[in-house]
Amino acid sequence: MWERFSYYGMRGILIFYLTQHLLFEQGAASSQYGSYTSLVYLLPLVGGILADRYLGARKAVVFGALLLTAGHLTMAYEGKPATQNLVYAGQTYAVDIQGRMETRATKLVIGGQKYGFGPAADGGLAIKDLPASAPLPAVLPKGSYKMETHQDPLGVNAFYLAVSLIIMGVGFLKPNISSVVGQLYPQGDPRRDSGFTLYYYGVNLGAFWASVLCAVLGQSFGWWAGFGLAGVGMALGLVVFVIGKPLLQGKGESPDPELLTKPLFGPINRERLIYLCGLLGVGGVWLLVPHKDIVGTALKLSSAASALFILWILVFLCKTWVERQRMMLAVILVLGAVVFFTLFEQAGTSLNLFAATNVDMTITRHATSFLGIPMGSAEQLAAAGIHPGSAFGWIDTGIGPAQTQSFNAGFILIFAPVFAAMWAWLGKHNFAANPTLTFGLGLIQVGLGFLVVVWGAGLADSAFRMPLMMLGLLYLLHTTGELFLSPVGMSEITKLSMPTVVSFMMAVWFLASSVAQFVGGAIAAKMGNETIGGQVLDPKLALETSLHGFNQLGWGGVICGGVFILLSFLIRGWSHQVKTEAHAEIEA
Repeated sequence: MWERFSYYGMRGILIFYLTQHLLFEQGAASSQYGSYTSLVYLLPLVGGILADRYLGARKAVVFGALLLTAGHLTMAYEGKPATQNLVYAGQTYAVDIQGRMETRATKLVIGGQKYGFGPAADGGLAIKDLPASAPLPAVLPKGSYKMETHQDPLGVNAFYLAVSLIIMGVGFLKPNISSVVGQLYPQGDPRRDSGFTLYYYGVNLGAFWASVLCAVLGQSFGWWAGFGLAGVGMALGLVVFVIGKPLLQGKGESPDPELLTKPLFGPINRERLIYLCGLLGVGGVWLLVPHKDIVGTALKLSSAASALFILWILVFLCKTWVERQRMMLAVILVLGAVVFFTLFEQAGTSLNLFAATNVDMTITRHATSFLGIPMGSAEQLAAAGIHPGSAFGWIDTGIGPAQTQSFNAGFILIFAPVFAAMWAWLGKHNFAANPTLTFGLGLIQVGLGFLVVVWGAGLADSAFRMPLMMLGLLYLLHTTGELFLSPVGMSEITKLSMPTVVSFMMAVWFLASSVAQFVGGAIAAKMGNETIGGQVLDPKLALETSLHGFNQLGWGGVICGGVFILLSFLIRGWSHQVKTEAHAEIEA
């Protein structure tokens, strides 16, 4: 729970930290986010192998938690905020920046006075209420000016160090914490399903509250507070895990303790060597994270090598047609997962930025009262002439864009029991879920989530903001799509793969998740908009750009889902009676 608390707490505000504190352009920030998350999903492959062969799951979890805590607490070091200047005709004008996230306000400082700005008709910059005597015109044509950004090198490097610690920490913790849960219950134990249900609920409970609380602290007190709370949460989780060691009853320990502690050279044994290599690996990741092109090239080469090896397995290693069909079905499911999570993981980038610019983040339509207490957003109360005496004298019905990241976890907490009961009922009545069909249904739903927003474009107000309900419907469909697809994910891969290549196919599954994160970041980068001081210059253009991108993503998901459904009738026998457990792993 606390690991997911720390991860989702950071994820909710990371894109805003990049675009508002470090003043990355939206496209560059989305690409950087994709590079980071792709490595987050790739490194667990290494951590899982080291735990299985040497460390054991428990020690890997502890080491990973220590790295995660250090990483999140390092994120709490903000450094100096980046600054920005407008350069026109050889003269420089400072950009005044105040607030964070939805309270962000930026103005141009000209002649000692602050002026608002907006888009010009030709795509340039229009400065509001600028007097005729000002040293520059009120409308700056497109291409006649440029923005200069100055970042604090120490703050930027601290950020890259922090995410490197987090990447390495997740690599050791993520694949092994669920392994510990699984080892607590032997196969056939009737408590196994309940144990995984509790684990899954804890994961999503942590994700829900992290998205709410870290966003509130980040906006109200500073980025350091939001990221710091994520670190405190991870530290609490580590303390609970260490104190609760006796409850593990010896599970999750090293498969060969003597080999682990046997000296290799001097005081260095295998355990210490693994920890040392993990720390040195943080330095390697730190050098890699800023260079998305290198990360992308590495993923391409890894994907190509994996594809060639799978081809070799199909041609030479598979001895029967049954084995080949099962392996081919596993590959098809991996490809479906890439498409699904490429769309699904827009949540942390394009959907977060869309919420900040083009969604009315108020729950109520106008100011009202509840039990005599004023209720509404600050904007609505001001419009109604209501001025509460203190922050506790009214009910705020507005939420922050980062808090929308809690929608998915909240919907899972509500609907996961319903879906679990549905899968159990289907299994009891011998209606075993066809994995290709359920993948197709999941893909259609994640696509429909985007299309619902596109089809609701006419509901946008004069400020080019859509109702919060439309974003809620998007996340609802994304969640139900996840609940169709995830329960058959890794479980099917392990069952369909030949015993001799199960570990390799699990590596391919993690690689596919990593590729999806990277591609998702690249797609989000295409939907980036021009900003000044971290504030979008043209909300109308931003809405049009987002809806165009969502339309393409939506139809892409629906078409891929339709292809999978058609395939399900053609290849329904390829699993050859491999059954899927109702409680199967759900990627959190």
